[in-house]
Amino acid sequence: MTRAPSRHTGAARVARGGLLLAGLAAGCGDPIRYSDAEIARHTMLAGAPGGFLLGVATSAHQIEGGNHNDWTEWEPGRYADGSPHVKGGATTARGPDSWNLWPKDVEAVRALGANVYRLGIEWSRLEPTEGAWDADAAARYRAMLTALVETRPHAIAPMLNLYHFTLPPWVVARGGWEWEGAPAAFAAFAARAAEAFGDRVDLWCTINEPNVYVTKGFLSAEWPPGVHDPARALRVFARLLHAHGLAAAAIRARDRVDADGDGLPARIGIAHNVIVFDAASASPLDALVAHVADRFYNAALPDALAGGHIHLALPRVAAIDEPAPELAGSLDWLGLNYYTRRTVRARLDRTGAGAPYELVPDPSRAHTDLGWEVYPEGLYRVLVRFARYGWPVIVTENGVADRAGDMRPGFIRAHVYALDRARAAGVDVRGYVYWSLIDNFEWSHGYDGRFGLYTIDFAGDPTLARRPTPAVATFRQLARNVGLLDAAGSAAP
Repeated sequence: MTRAPSRHTGAARVARGGLLLAGLAAGCGDPIRYSDAEIARHTMLAGAPGGFLLGVATSAHQIEGGNHNDWTEWEPGRYADGSPHVKGGATTARGPDSWNLWPKDVEAVRALGANVYRLGIEWSRLEPTEGAWDADAAARYRAMLTALVETRPHAIAPMLNLYHFTLPPWVVARGGWEWEGAPAAFAAFAARAAEAFGDRVDLWCTINEPNVYVTKGFLSAEWPPGVHDPARALRVFARLLHAHGLAAAAIRARDRVDADGDGLPARIGIAHNVIVFDAASASPLDALVAHVADRFYNAALPDALAGGHIHLALPRVAAIDEPAPELAGSLDWLGLNYYTRRTVRARLDRTGAGAPYELVPDPSRAHTDLGWEVYPEGLYRVLVRFARYGWPVIVTENGVADRAGDMRPGFIRAHVYALDRARAAGVDVRGYVYWSLIDNFEWSHGYDGRFGLYTIDFAGDPTLARRPTPAVATFRQLARNVGLLDAAGSAAP
């Protein structure tokens, strides 16, 4: 993967003129709609470039069990009205138990034919107290990474995620991400991780979904620290951006080993959650709230990374405008996590931390077990839009909460079709990573959000066996189409 430019000039960076036209249409909410017939006729990932990354994702806290961090302290708690922080009072005391069963996970990734696995390491395990380093935990992670890169006939590249919503208790005691020293502390952790694992890892993802963490923790108060405060939300968002920039520099300074032989020892990205916000009507007020939500949620992060300047605003509530030169040039690739869209109607009577809109469901669309609209066209729209920044793009998460498993094969086919349409329009898409490998702890939803290609019977199976869903066959077809599996389904050399 070639390193992306450090500065970007919008559409001028786009390689093809057709991409600009497609981007303008997507940015205006072009009412594209894919038919089942055209998706069925399409050969998924046909013509994907050599080295295309096809894989699956998990996060450390959601699968490991036995952690001690701010989430394990939050999980057994209750809100003021008595309702539990986590649905059903679920905790991660054991969960999928991947800390002990990780060889089963590696085998599941291998059986899929994947060539990349986006996995996390838990800051609180590796640095349980400030400045300490748990050698045993590091050895366990190193064993996981070694098993991946030594898989044959083709290696599975680890994409190592450093922060995925959980903080060590010692960071929380200093104020969490509101602590002025948090970005430097995170960069120090990133440096030690690069020293420990750099000879096994070339693909680094610094932070997962800063916008989701800020929204859930400091606006809706659904996650720790459970705060309703827009001004604090913006400060934390800015701290996370600074942390990314410092961590990227630290990784580049420490990871000098080219693990996969492509000439680049460290290729650094960030995973950005994106939601399509569409106005529910032609009303200027609906258009306004959709625009404001989009600017804060979708645009603020890439704008800051591209320009080295943080501008965050919740109009008439709070704003931050500050330089961040460490962000410019910090990315080699941009990760996009895409699941759904929101069609919104203005509710300007709402003030403070409440969203100034209400959702208007589209009854013609399927909805997941979590109530999210299935809107594959949105993946095309966001890929075309974010390509204008000039970075190569990896879809670092895309998945469906589907306990029965019936929706998942079609969901994957439709979203890969959208990805292929974006590639045909000139978008430099380098990979597709499905969320998730296995059923896991889905934060405030507990174990009700079932995204896994492999399902787990948490209540009835003490062995926690990873059982394939029908979508495993769909994913393996993707692997055949890009040459990772042969026609018989065996791993291709």
